[in-house]
Amino acid sequence: MKSVDRRTIISGTLAATGAIGIAGLTGLFGGTKAQAGGTFKIKRTPDQWKQRLGPSRYRILRQAGTERAYSSPLNAEKRAGVFACAGCNLGVYKSDTKYDSRTGWPSFWAPIAKNRIGTTTDYKIGYARTEVHCARCGGHLGHIFNDGPKPTGKRHCINGLSLKFIPA
Repeated sequence: MKSVDRRTIISGTLAATGAIGIAGLTGLFGGTKAQAGGTFKIKRTPDQWKQRLGPSRYRILRQAGTERAYSSPLNAEKRAGVFACAGCNLGVYKSDTKYDSRTGWPSFWAPIAKNRIGTTTDYKIGYARTEVHCARCGGHLGHIFNDGPKPTGKRHCINGLSLKFIPA
């Protein structure tokens, strides 16, 4: 008899019962398009990403990790400028949409443009969350929540290690 792991049983059950769609299976237990090798303009092997990013950024951007709250210097960054993806340098957020969410991570109420980010459904902690990734390289940036300020009501809760700050 073939051995089946817990993820296979749970994901198969959830898909069969309609609890999640096929797209949700991609993000089940934290899987991302970056990990699954989705179609992005910038493609590198895992070894190339590790060399380019280093271990901490690789864990965040390529393995959908999360940094410790209040650990990023970018959380306190107040200068005018652009926050770019640390994996490919695509500008994803502007400083004028950054705000202090008091969560311990850099937070923004909107990206520079909708085509700069992509989203997937993440079930890593047992319920659905909206994961946000870089549209160019697929790097995991963080998550989007519905408790942000006006005008969008969104909180893009972003790992500082997934970003590089470029002063204006």
